[in-house]
Amino acid sequence: MKKNRTKRILKLLFILVSICSLWFVPWKLVKGWILPLPNTVQEQVDDAVEQGFDGLILYVDKVGNEPEFYAGGYKNRDKKTQADPNSLFKIASISKLYVAVAITKLIKDKGLSINQSLAYYFPELKHRIEYAEDISVKMLVQHRSGIPNFTETPNYWENPPESAKKSLELILDLPANFVPGKAYEYCNTNYLLLSMLIDKIVGYSHHQYIQEQILTPLNLKNTFFSNKDVDLNRVMSGYHVGYAHDLKEDDQGMLATAQDVGIFLRALNKGTLLTHEEQLIYNSMYELEHSGWVPGYQSFASYHSDIDAIVVEFYSTTDEKLILWNLAEITNNRIASILKKQHAKK
Repeated sequence: MKKNRTKRILKLLFILVSICSLWFVPWKLVKGWILPLPNTVQEQVDDAVEQGFDGLILYVDKVGNEPEFYAGGYKNRDKKTQADPNSLFKIASISKLYVAVAITKLIKDKGLSINQSLAYYFPELKHRIEYAEDISVKMLVQHRSGIPNFTETPNYWENPPESAKKSLELILDLPANFVPGKAYEYCNTNYLLLSMLIDKIVGYSHHQYIQEQILTPLNLKNTFFSNKDVDLNRVMSGYHVGYAHDLKEDDQGMLATAQDVGIFLRALNKGTLLTHEEQLIYNSMYELEHSGWVPGYQSFASYHSDIDAIVVEFYSTTDEKLILWNLAEITNNRIASILKKQHAKK
């Protein structure tokens, strides 16, 4: 009897704690999670827009099928123009996949060593970045360098530097966050340095090298490196909660259509971009899918091996507390569930 009573008390306490915990969870996320799963992908896209995204673009590439394009909300909120699935979008950290591929090709073709130190390639940083002699190229690729993240320096997003050199200067002479190789910490400085390393090894811009080695072979004609390279009318507007202005004109790195990102990701995952030897090197270093965030733009690119499908989602609204990031991830999972249910019915 005493044992059963204890079980009932513990069960009651668990229920009470669960109910109380919901008080601290944004209801926007709870709603996004508990709503019944729609029957179609377009319904899910429309639901996500209703929950707070200004615009959403979705690209689905299922093996053996024609690509599917979905859109919801606005391309430009102020002009009330409807979202266009062929719009250009700021892909943010998805660009790290392209840099990692470029590093892989340099390891194979140009003799770059993944085990050589940062100080070896950049002796001028030996006394400006702590542990520079112990940080390997591979640690940079894998976010295990311990170098501080320049995008987390005070007021970075209010006034971003206009060059890679000035961005790097934000973290010079700062103490390391940890001893290299002893932990993992996602860090944009790692990929800033890798991009600079590509420039140094090939003797010209890493943008040109990525164009030659990745974009041109895959015939990706809708992938660009800067706002300066595109007609801004093609770019989807981006918005940040609490900030009234369109962030489209802010130059924040690579832009691409969802389809171009999807074509690249399939080639990377299916082994048609890299040689077999290069693929083994790449797989030992970095990821096969990625996401990205800059103010106004959230991007996700994933490969679902169980249904052999590439899915790319672009969301044109961000917020400081990352509630919309979490809502986007919930939406992504629901989209994947719908696709898998559709696949199971075939």
